[in-house]
This record gives sequence, C-alpha cells and structure tokens, in this order.
Amino acid sequence: MKIDIRLDDLSSEESQSIVREHMAGMLANTPIESVHALPLDKLKQPNIAFWTAWVGSELCGCGALKTLNLQHGEVKTMRTREKFLGQGVGQAVLSHIINHASKKGMNRLSLETGSADSFQASRSMYLKNGFEICGPFSDYKLDPHSVFMTKQLL
Repeated sequence: MKIDIRLDDLSSEESQSIVREHMAGMLANTPIESVHALPLDKLKQPNIAFWTAWVGSELCGCGALKTLNLQHGEVKTMRTREKFLGQGVGQAVLSHIINHASKKGMNRLSLETGSADSFQASRSMYLKNGFEICGPFSDYKLDPHSVFMTKQLL
C-alpha cells in the first residue's frame, strides 16, 4: 500500500473532517480537562505544519509538527482512520514528521499522548521510534491521563 503524505493547509472539508474526527476521538477517551488536541483554528497557526496521509484518493490519516522553538518540536494531531489501522499509516506520518523536524535542524521532538488502554498502540509506536517517557514539557502539567514522551534527534 502506497501512502502519500501531503502538506495540507486545512482548507478542504475533507482535511477538516479528520481534525474533527480526531477531536471527537480524544473527547471519547479522555476527560475534557485532559484533552490537549488542537482545534482547527489552533492548527492553522504559523508555527504548525499539518500533513494528511492518502492512499489513492482516500484520506487515511494525519499528523502535525508544532515548533516550540528552533531546537524543539512537538508531534500533534496523530490520527489514523479506523479502516486503515494497523497498515502503517501512523508510522508513515510519524517518520515524515521526524524527517521534517531533522531537516529543520531540530534536535528534540516531544509529544503528549493518553494514558488509557485505547492509546496503547500509539505509545508502542512511539517507543519503537525511539521516544522515551519523560516529564511534562512546554506548558503541560502532570496529569494522570497524559503520558509525555521525547526523542533526541541526531
């Protein structure tokens, strides 16, 4: 299966729909005060690059990179549509984000993900990609519903 990763300006209904799906999924699995997913208007900020993943003409996933500073980026909005789970979409998007951050000269990538069982596959993927559990970063606070992870880039 060929996965095409495209920089996306979030202007299309299709790309907006996966952001809404992501937000709904986060709200279904995490108490609202512990949801750190970004709504559409926050994803359109200049310090965020957003990509969509496609198989043919089907939108199958997305991910974003938030620039915290010149050396540190945050992985955001990682989502794979249910039909495509377990087919490498998340890995393809994450690899793209890691490569992009490296090319920009960042030396660290961090992320926040959920602590619930429903996030286990995501946590496993991050661990396999060299992310390690860490404490809160940026503006995050300790939260039993959050797992913070970071990866040193070469």
